Amino acid sequence: MKIRCVWEHNGNVSILYADNFAGAYTRGETKDIALQKMAREVAAYLEWKGETVPDSLETMVVREKSSVLTISDADSDVLFEEEKKPLTRAEYEELKALALKSAQDFLDLYEAVPDRNKSCLPVRKTFYGQVPRTASEMYEHKKNVNDYYFGEIGIETNHEGTIVECRQRGFAVLEGQPGFFE
Repeated sequence: MKIRCVWEHNGNVSILYADNFAGAYTRGETKDIALQKMAREVAAYLEWKGETVPDSLETMVVREKSSVLTISDADSDVLFEEEKKPLTRAEYEELKALALKSAQDFLDLYEAVPDRNKSCLPVRKTFYGQVPRTASEMYEHKKNVNDYYFGEIGIETNHEGTIVECRQRGFAVLEGQPGFFE
């Protein structure tokens, strides 16, 4: 199976996004390092989704994006052509289910951490402020980012409750909009 990758880079940092596996990506100091990680990333992604992992996974770069953004801190300006197309109900439901599964898995992981306020990481700042270092900080950051992503498609949300509740609420508001598949 071929993994079609979009290579985004800025200086010494490379990110590869698998355009045929929504959400699968790798990073590396070089394109080759990121490419070496992609087959394992897609295999883990397919296992997480509950799908069969093919015997052969071959990576190929189908697009390159030189970026001025701080991609080392998770910023990106890559937009996939597939993301611009209207969704069918089935495509929407599949992507929504993955987003909710991701939120639930993240919440489960967070709740399993015994000391959520402990960290061994140094303080570091990035374009959006201080990098989250503890499980509590990471959870709050990830939960609050829901507002940003829903806001990118014109949906106002809030980050009250759990990460799962935030996403469910965002989808409910989205689904109340006429023509939301567009």
